[in-house]
Amino acid sequence: MIWERFFLAAFAVLAVFDWVAVAKRWTRAEYVAKPGALLALLGYAATGAHGSPWLLAALVCSLAGDVFLMLPRDLFLAGLSAFFAAHLAYITAIPGAIGPRLVWLAVVLAATTPISTRLLRAVSDVRLRGAVAAYMLAIATMVSSAVAVGSGPATAGALLFFASDTLLGWNRFVRPLANARVAIIVTYHLGQLGLAAALR
Repeated sequence: MIWERFFLAAFAVLAVFDWVAVAKRWTRAEYVAKPGALLALLGYAATGAHGSPWLLAALVCSLAGDVFLMLPRDLFLAGLSAFFAAHLAYITAIPGAIGPRLVWLAVVLAATTPISTRLLRAVSDVRLRGAVAAYMLAIATMVSSAVAVGSGPATAGALLFFASDTLLGWNRFVRPLANARVAIIVTYHLGQLGLAAALR
Protein backbone atom coordinates (compact mmCIF):
# COMPACT_ATOMS: atom_id res chain seq x y z
CA MET A 1 0.00 0.00 0.00
CA ILE A 2 2.82 2.41 0.88
CA TRP A 3 4.68 1.74 -2.37
CA GLU A 4 1.45 2.02 -4.33
CA ARG A 5 0.83 5.49 -2.93
CA PHE A 6 4.47 6.48 -3.41
CA PHE A 7 4.53 5.54 -7.09
CA LEU A 8 1.12 7.09 -7.74
CA ALA A 9 2.20 10.34 -6.08
CA ALA A 10 5.48 10.30 -8.00
CA PHE A 11 3.59 9.81 -11.25
CA ALA A 12 1.26 12.71 -10.46
CA VAL A 13 4.12 15.08 -9.62
CA LEU A 14 6.23 14.10 -12.65
CA ALA A 15 3.27 14.17 -15.04
CA VAL A 16 2.20 17.67 -13.97
CA PHE A 17 5.82 18.82 -14.12
CA ASP A 18 6.03 17.44 -17.65
CA TRP A 19 2.84 19.30 -18.65
CA VAL A 20 4.38 22.55 -17.42
CA ALA A 21 7.68 21.76 -19.16
CA VAL A 22 5.87 21.13 -22.44
CA ALA A 23 3.88 24.35 -22.09
CA LYS A 24 7.00 26.36 -21.27
CA ARG A 25 9.16 24.45 -23.79
CA TRP A 26 11.67 23.43 -21.14
CA THR A 27 13.26 20.71 -23.24
CA ARG A 28 15.76 19.51 -20.64
CA ALA A 29 13.03 19.24 -18.04
CA GLU A 30 10.95 17.18 -20.49
CA TYR A 31 13.84 14.74 -20.88
CA VAL A 32 13.58 14.01 -17.15
CA ALA A 33 9.86 14.33 -16.45
CA LYS A 34 8.42 12.43 -19.42
CA PRO A 35 10.26 9.11 -18.94
CA GLY A 36 10.17 9.64 -15.18
CA ALA A 37 6.37 9.73 -15.19
CA LEU A 38 6.16 6.43 -17.08
CA LEU A 39 8.73 4.82 -14.80
CA ALA A 40 6.62 5.84 -11.80
CA LEU A 41 3.51 4.45 -13.49
CA LEU A 42 5.39 1.21 -14.10
CA GLY A 43 6.11 1.04 -10.38
CA TYR A 44 2.43 1.70 -9.63
CA ALA A 45 1.35 -1.05 -12.03
CA ALA A 46 3.87 -3.50 -10.58
CA THR A 47 2.45 -3.07 -7.06
CA GLY A 48 -1.05 -4.16 -8.13
CA ALA A 49 -2.44 -7.39 -6.72
CA HIS A 50 -3.80 -8.62 -10.04
CA GLY A 51 -1.42 -6.96 -12.50
CA SER A 52 -0.74 -8.67 -15.79
CA PRO A 53 2.78 -8.98 -17.20
CA TRP A 54 1.21 -7.70 -20.43
CA LEU A 55 0.37 -4.44 -18.64
CA LEU A 56 4.00 -4.04 -17.66
CA ALA A 57 5.04 -4.84 -21.24
CA ALA A 58 2.64 -2.18 -22.53
CA LEU A 59 4.13 0.43 -20.22
CA VAL A 60 7.71 -0.55 -21.08
CA CYS A 61 6.94 -0.23 -24.78
CA SER A 62 5.23 3.11 -24.09
CA LEU A 63 8.32 4.28 -22.23
CA ALA A 64 10.45 3.39 -25.25
CA GLY A 65 8.02 5.26 -27.49
CA ASP A 66 8.20 8.30 -25.23
CA VAL A 67 11.99 8.36 -25.49
CA PHE A 68 11.96 7.97 -29.28
CA LEU A 69 9.44 10.77 -29.79
CA MET A 70 11.07 13.30 -27.49
CA LEU A 71 14.60 13.05 -28.89
CA PRO A 72 15.78 15.84 -31.22
CA ARG A 73 16.17 13.39 -34.14
CA ASP A 74 13.08 12.45 -36.13
CA LEU A 75 12.43 8.95 -34.80
CA PHE A 76 8.69 9.04 -35.43
CA LEU A 77 8.59 5.60 -37.05
CA ALA A 78 10.50 4.06 -34.16
CA GLY A 79 8.13 5.71 -31.70
CA LEU A 80 5.13 4.56 -33.72
CA SER A 81 6.45 0.98 -33.70
CA ALA A 82 7.00 1.06 -29.93
CA PHE A 83 3.47 2.29 -29.27
CA PHE A 84 2.08 -0.24 -31.76
CA ALA A 85 3.66 -2.96 -29.62
CA ALA A 86 2.25 -1.26 -26.51
CA HIS A 87 -1.29 -1.43 -27.88
CA LEU A 88 -0.88 -5.11 -28.75
CA ALA A 89 0.20 -5.71 -25.16
CA TYR A 90 -2.77 -3.74 -23.83
CA ILE A 91 -5.13 -5.74 -26.05
CA THR A 92 -3.70 -8.93 -24.57
CA ALA A 93 -3.85 -7.59 -21.01
CA ILE A 94 -7.54 -6.63 -21.27
CA PRO A 95 -9.75 -9.64 -20.45
CA GLY A 96 -12.92 -10.52 -22.33
CA ALA A 97 -14.38 -12.51 -25.19
CA ILE A 98 -13.55 -11.80 -28.83
CA GLY A 99 -17.16 -11.40 -29.98
CA PRO A 100 -17.98 -8.18 -28.06
CA ARG A 101 -14.59 -6.74 -29.01
CA LEU A 102 -15.32 -7.23 -32.70
CA VAL A 103 -18.73 -5.60 -32.36
CA TRP A 104 -17.24 -2.58 -30.64
CA LEU A 105 -14.36 -2.50 -33.11
CA ALA A 106 -16.88 -2.08 -35.93
CA VAL A 107 -18.51 0.76 -33.99
CA VAL A 108 -15.20 2.49 -33.26
CA LEU A 109 -14.00 2.19 -36.87
CA ALA A 110 -17.30 3.52 -38.21
CA ALA A 111 -17.29 6.45 -35.78
CA THR A 112 -13.69 7.44 -36.52
CA THR A 113 -13.64 6.86 -40.29
CA PRO A 114 -13.95 10.57 -41.27
CA ILE A 115 -11.02 11.60 -39.07
CA SER A 116 -8.93 8.53 -39.97
CA THR A 117 -9.45 9.04 -43.69
CA ARG A 118 -8.51 12.70 -43.51
CA LEU A 119 -5.41 11.93 -41.48
CA LEU A 120 -4.20 9.13 -43.74
CA ARG A 121 -4.63 11.26 -46.84
CA ALA A 122 -2.34 13.84 -45.27
CA VAL A 123 0.53 11.33 -44.87
CA SER A 124 2.51 11.83 -48.08
CA ASP A 125 4.97 8.95 -47.65
CA VAL A 126 3.25 5.76 -48.84
CA ARG A 127 5.24 3.44 -46.54
CA LEU A 128 4.65 5.66 -43.54
CA ARG A 129 0.95 5.81 -44.45
CA GLY A 130 0.78 2.02 -44.22
CA ALA A 131 2.46 2.07 -40.82
CA VAL A 132 0.08 4.78 -39.57
CA ALA A 133 -2.93 2.80 -40.87
CA ALA A 134 -1.75 -0.33 -39.03
CA TYR A 135 -1.24 1.71 -35.88
CA MET A 136 -4.70 3.24 -36.11
CA LEU A 137 -6.23 -0.24 -36.39
CA ALA A 138 -4.26 -1.36 -33.33
CA ILE A 139 -5.38 1.54 -31.14
CA ALA A 140 -8.97 1.16 -32.37
CA THR A 141 -8.82 -2.49 -31.31
CA MET A 142 -7.42 -1.49 -27.94
CA VAL A 143 -10.26 1.01 -27.44
CA SER A 144 -12.91 -1.51 -28.48
CA SER A 145 -11.42 -4.11 -26.12
CA ALA A 146 -11.56 -1.65 -23.20
CA VAL A 147 -15.16 -0.68 -23.96
CA ALA A 148 -16.22 -4.31 -24.37
CA VAL A 149 -14.92 -5.32 -20.95
CA GLY A 150 -17.17 -2.74 -19.30
CA SER A 151 -14.55 -1.09 -17.08
CA GLY A 152 -15.03 2.65 -16.60
CA PRO A 153 -11.35 3.46 -15.91
CA ALA A 154 -10.18 1.27 -18.81
CA THR A 155 -12.68 2.84 -21.21
CA ALA A 156 -11.81 6.37 -20.12
CA GLY A 157 -8.09 5.61 -20.35
CA ALA A 158 -8.38 4.07 -23.80
CA LEU A 159 -10.46 6.96 -25.14
CA LEU A 160 -8.03 9.53 -23.72
CA PHE A 161 -5.10 7.63 -25.25
CA PHE A 162 -6.96 7.61 -28.58
CA ALA A 163 -7.63 11.35 -28.30
CA SER A 164 -3.95 12.00 -27.58
CA ASP A 165 -2.77 10.05 -30.61
CA THR A 166 -5.39 11.62 -32.85
CA LEU A 167 -4.25 15.09 -31.80
CA LEU A 168 -0.62 14.10 -32.36
CA GLY A 169 -1.32 12.76 -35.84
CA TRP A 170 -3.49 15.72 -36.84
CA ASN A 171 -0.92 18.21 -35.53
CA ARG A 172 1.91 16.46 -37.40
CA PHE A 173 0.29 15.57 -40.70
CA VAL A 174 -2.82 17.69 -41.28
CA ARG A 175 -2.22 21.10 -39.71
CA PRO A 176 -0.70 22.48 -36.50
CA LEU A 177 -3.17 23.05 -33.68
CA ALA A 178 -2.94 25.69 -30.98
CA ASN A 179 -1.63 24.28 -27.69
CA ALA A 180 -1.59 20.82 -29.26
CA ARG A 181 1.54 19.63 -27.46
CA VAL A 182 0.04 20.33 -24.04
CA ALA A 183 -3.28 18.67 -24.93
CA ILE A 184 -1.43 15.65 -26.32
CA ILE A 185 0.68 15.06 -23.22
CA VAL A 186 -2.16 15.66 -20.73
CA THR A 187 -4.56 13.23 -22.44
CA TYR A 188 -1.71 10.75 -22.90
CA HIS A 189 -0.76 10.64 -19.23
CA LEU A 190 -4.37 10.47 -18.06
CA GLY A 191 -5.05 7.72 -20.59
CA GLN A 192 -2.11 5.64 -19.41
CA LEU A 193 -3.18 6.15 -15.80
CA GLY A 194 -6.72 4.96 -16.53
CA LEU A 195 -5.50 1.81 -18.24
CA ALA A 196 -2.92 1.06 -15.55
CA ALA A 197 -5.45 1.60 -12.74
CA ALA A 198 -7.95 -0.73 -14.40
CA LEU A 199 -5.51 -3.52 -15.26
CA ARG A 200 -3.19 -3.63 -12.25
